[in-house]
Amino acid sequence: VQLQASGGGLVQAGGSLRLSCAASGRTVSSYVMAWFRQAPGQERDFVAAIGWSGGRYYRDSVKGRFNISRDNGQNMMYLQMNSLKPEDTAVYYCAGRLSGSVYSPSSYTTWGQGTLVTVSS
Repeated sequence: VQLQASGGGLVQAGGSLRLSCAASGRTVSSYVMAWFRQAPGQERDFVAAIGWSGGRYYRDSVKGRFNISRDNGQNMMYLQMNSLKPEDTAVYYCAGRLSGSVYSPSSYTTWGQGTLVTVSS
């Protein structure tokens, strides 16, 4: 499976962006799909995940602002980010896994290349 993330960019605080993750090579309908982010000098952190049946998980700091979704028919995953804050600035990665912890990067076997989100104050 190959993942391709897109949709990053520069936005002012309070603005919105929609990230997309396109999967190819095989269907990811049975995968847990997730978004992680990594700010300069920081570790890669969990942002949100969605299970094969649609169960959703979010880090506390994005609850109520971000929404993760997937379209299994199109082999796509999305992250709608609203009310963006400067602290959301990071490279965002999409990832997929079949088993293991939802929250741990080490559980994910497939990663996209990342897309940069910059939120200006």
